[in-house]
Amino acid sequence: MGELIPGDDGQLVEEVGSWATKKHEYLRRYIDISRGVRQGFIGPRNAGATYIDLFSGPGRAKIRNGAFIDGSCVAAWEMSRRGGSPFTEVVIADSDAERLDLAEQRLRKLGAPVKAHLGKAAVTAKIIAGGLNPYALHFAFIDPFNLAAFDFEVIKAFAGFQRIDMIVHVSKMDLQRNLGFNVKAQQNAFETFAPGWRNVVNLSQPQAAIRRGVFDHWRDLVAGAGIAPSADMKLITGRKGQHLYWLLLAAKHELAHKFWKVASNDGQGSLL
Repeated sequence: MGELIPGDDGQLVEEVGSWATKKHEYLRRYIDISRGVRQGFIGPRNAGATYIDLFSGPGRAKIRNGAFIDGSCVAAWEMSRRGGSPFTEVVIADSDAERLDLAEQRLRKLGAPVKAHLGKAAVTAKIIAGGLNPYALHFAFIDPFNLAAFDFEVIKAFAGFQRIDMIVHVSKMDLQRNLGFNVKAQQNAFETFAPGWRNVVNLSQPQAAIRRGVFDHWRDLVAGAGIAPSADMKLITGRKGQHLYWLLLAAKHELAHKFWKVASNDGQGSLL
């Protein structure tokens, strides 16, 4: 987590890589494509539609050597509003108080019905889940900085809801770069991300097979929690083509997976 820098709106922003624009494009597409379903949950007699962002950041960013862009929570709210099916509740969280406050201020200026929670994702996820309407439609964007921040407790916190869709960021770079440290038990990020992986993954395999085993174990854990992880994954790459992370959907309803298939198909899907 780097230092905040002056933004174009008079407030501080964070600096991000150019790949953030692609990530937000998929987020906007999914929110746009699912607007018809969301509309059915909006209104005084309906249960509501919630957007959840556990790693909100300050709500605005600057591409390195490039333009300013909205952060994920602001991009999601604005897309839902422009599509005529605004979320009835926007719940954000972050472990950094300054970033969280900036995101909350930006969302309030845009008229978003925002609630903010300070703390690590494993903690705030449980707090947020405890306050959600069990009959509402919920959508979570889980975009951690690394695998260590993506505690499996986050998945477990939301797994019991009937209507919960999650777009999640899984760091392929972390799986590659820190494999040796985790195999030697010098780090425990893999255990946080995919509990019990050592019991199911053969550590005498080549490194690529170990990485795949850890990721497959995580997918099995998600499925075991009652949420199907999608087969359609988007690999986000850096400026030099380096593999950074996957984006995928975890959801219970087949329609959500159909939406993601369209949203993650480059060049397809409706965007206002």
